[in-house]
Amino acid sequence: MTSDLIRLSAAELASRLEAQDVSSVDIVEAHLQRIEDVDGTIRAFLHVDAEGALATAREIDGRRAAGERLPTLAGVPIAVKDVLATKGLPTTAGSRILEGWIAPYDATVTTRLKAAGLPILGKTNMDEFAMGSSTEHSGYGPTHNPWDIERIPGGSGGGSAAAVAAFEAPLAIGTDTGGSIRQPAAMTGSVGVKPTYGGVSRHGLIALASSLDQAGPVTRSVLDAALLHEVIGGHDPHDSTSIDRPLPDLVGAARRADVKGLRIGVIRELGGEGFDPDVVERFEESLDLLRGAGAEVIEVSCPSFVHALAAYYLILPSEASSNLARFDAMRYGLRVTPEDDPSAEQVMAATRDAGFGAEVKRRIILGTYALSSGYYDAYYGSAQKVRTLIADDFAAAFAMVDVLASPTSPTTAFRFGDKLDDPLSMYAQDVATIPANLAGVPGMSLPSGVAANGLPTGIQFLAPAMADDRLYNVGAALEAMLLEQWGAPILSKAPALEVV
Repeated sequence: MTSDLIRLSAAELASRLEAQDVSSVDIVEAHLQRIEDVDGTIRAFLHVDAEGALATAREIDGRRAAGERLPTLAGVPIAVKDVLATKGLPTTAGSRILEGWIAPYDATVTTRLKAAGLPILGKTNMDEFAMGSSTEHSGYGPTHNPWDIERIPGGSGGGSAAAVAAFEAPLAIGTDTGGSIRQPAAMTGSVGVKPTYGGVSRHGLIALASSLDQAGPVTRSVLDAALLHEVIGGHDPHDSTSIDRPLPDLVGAARRADVKGLRIGVIRELGGEGFDPDVVERFEESLDLLRGAGAEVIEVSCPSFVHALAAYYLILPSEASSNLARFDAMRYGLRVTPEDDPSAEQVMAATRDAGFGAEVKRRIILGTYALSSGYYDAYYGSAQKVRTLIADDFAAAFAMVDVLASPTSPTTAFRFGDKLDDPLSMYAQDVATIPANLAGVPGMSLPSGVAANGLPTGIQFLAPAMADDRLYNVGAALEAMLLEQWGAPILSKAPALEVV
């Protein structure tokens, strides 16, 4: 029974809950047991809130038994990346500088999850302040990939992706600043969506780079992602960047799953050198399936994309340098007090030295330099000009096609330590995902198959701003064709799931 429940999709769980042939308490208990069984190895969670999740489950079961009409996902449990404020629970952003900090309020995303009746299983591990592509930069140790526990699960949201892939949670929330939902999805064989910037509220999301950060769904199916996206999306007056427009019909698009006549543009600049042959081969196979279903596939050029990585790694550190200045030991979080009656500046310096990890320090230094007098126009200002060119390339491409496609990540999951001493190689993992964040357009990654090394590969689709429904339509169509080809969800091919 437990094994059966944890392997059902969120949509299937919701259907069984509505029919009242299973209770939310049963489902939550099954996932809590799975967490107890495997998370000592996977380490997807930083904090598990068994008491809170069961309390919500009991409330939902009572309301359903009383005949109350409930939201679709009410009673289906979820894991939340530890960068979203969750009232009464630790919220650390994966950093020692916030160790033990209990959020006094809920992020808007968290508020909407609670209003929809989703029991929150706990908070998931992440690269510190979302700076990383492997979850090796967490202040609390790395998360392991359920496909191979000697490999990374991607980052920064490796905890959320691993929790979903290891059947510890049917749903999770991640955040995506340069690929931190989509790249872990590709590494773990799950589905990850970065919504249109402003389509999901950032209120209560601990900021890394405010013009890039976006929360979104991590799931095991495209339909589940659509159901979750509709829960968390929509306008929020608490967020000045929130778009005051209704969401398109995401669930309807996922159920329609028809690509006949759809124009798909393959981005010339996001492939070739640096991309593993297996990743490219699975990508081409996916395109062939879409052609066979009636889609038109053409190559498009986005020439400014070759500069996206460089522009991103000026814009992000600059915004991070500004945002992380608030962690000054004076108001909340860690405080290190040197001996001999130290000044406030000395306390601040000692605290930031002890509380921030090496990657965070690296990016703060880079960003502070880029924003300094005499260098602002040469670095940050120039990067913003490149950002405009990238947005123009997207606009030109979408004038010709309905969606764009590329591999999500150049490689499959790599081994722990392989890229820690080479930051540039680590940064290059996000080469295909970064352009969407710079332009604010939505993106989705879903499994495209399994490489010869037995690890999953991912395909990415991109759509115009506020046309997120196109992602769910093409994603669900490809998912169905791959399901037919594999005979089972790609996650069923993960060898480590039964031995952790």
